Amino acid sequence: MTMTKATLTIASKNYGSWSLRGWLLCRMAGLDFEECTLPADDPEARAELLLLSPSFQVPCLEHEGVKVWDTLAIAEYLAEIRPKAKLLPADAKARAHCRSVSGEMHSGFSNMRSAMPMNIKARHPGYKIFAGARPDIERITAIWRECLEDSGGPFLFGEPSMADAMYAPVTTRFITYDVKLDKACQSYCRTITEWPFMQEWIKAALAEPDDVEELDVEF
Repeated sequence: MTMTKATLTIASKNYGSWSLRGWLLCRMAGLDFEECTLPADDPEARAELLLLSPSFQVPCLEHEGVKVWDTLAIAEYLAEIRPKAKLLPADAKARAHCRSVSGEMHSGFSNMRSAMPMNIKARHPGYKIFAGARPDIERITAIWRECLEDSGGPFLFGEPSMADAMYAPVTTRFITYDVKLDKACQSYCRTITEWPFMQEWIKAALAEPDDVEELDVEF
C-alpha cells in the first residue's frame, strides 16, 4: 500500500512569512510533502499576507490523517514525529531556550511586521525605520547575539533548529529594508540567506509572477 504524501498549504513565497516558516520546518524534518499554494485572493492567504487576523490557517500541514496549522504547532508536531531531525536541541537548557525564543517570535514583534512586511523581491536602501519598530529590531538582534554567543553559531543553536525557521523571514526583512546590523547579526543573516533550503525558497519567490498591491507600496 502506497502512503499518501503529506501536503503543506502555503501562500505566496515572496510575501508569506508564516508559510516560509512552515515550509522550512517540513524541509528540515525531511518530510516528503507536496505544496499547495493558495492564490493571493484566497481569504486565508490574504489573512496571512496582510496580517488581517491574529489566527489563520495558513500554513497548514496534512500528514497521515493529521491536520495541523499554526507554525509553532507544526514545529512541535514535526519535532515529535521526526526526533532525528533535531528541530529542538538535545540539551534540556538549550531546548527550553529554543522554545522560548521561538514562542517570542511567534507571538510578538507586531510593530516590525506591520512596518516591514516580508517582500523578498523588494529593496529599500536607506529605509527610514518607523520608531515603533525599533524596539522590536533591538530585541530580535539581542536574541540572536545571545543565542550565537551561547552556541558558537553559525545557527542560533549551533545546528539548524526550529528557532532558525522562526527567524528566517526576519533576515529577509532586514535585507529588504536595509537594516544596519552588528557583525554577529550580519553573519547570521548571511548564514540563513546561504542556507540551501532558503536559497531554494528565494529562487521560487523571485520567480513568482503575481504581486500583492498592498505589500508593494513605495516607501
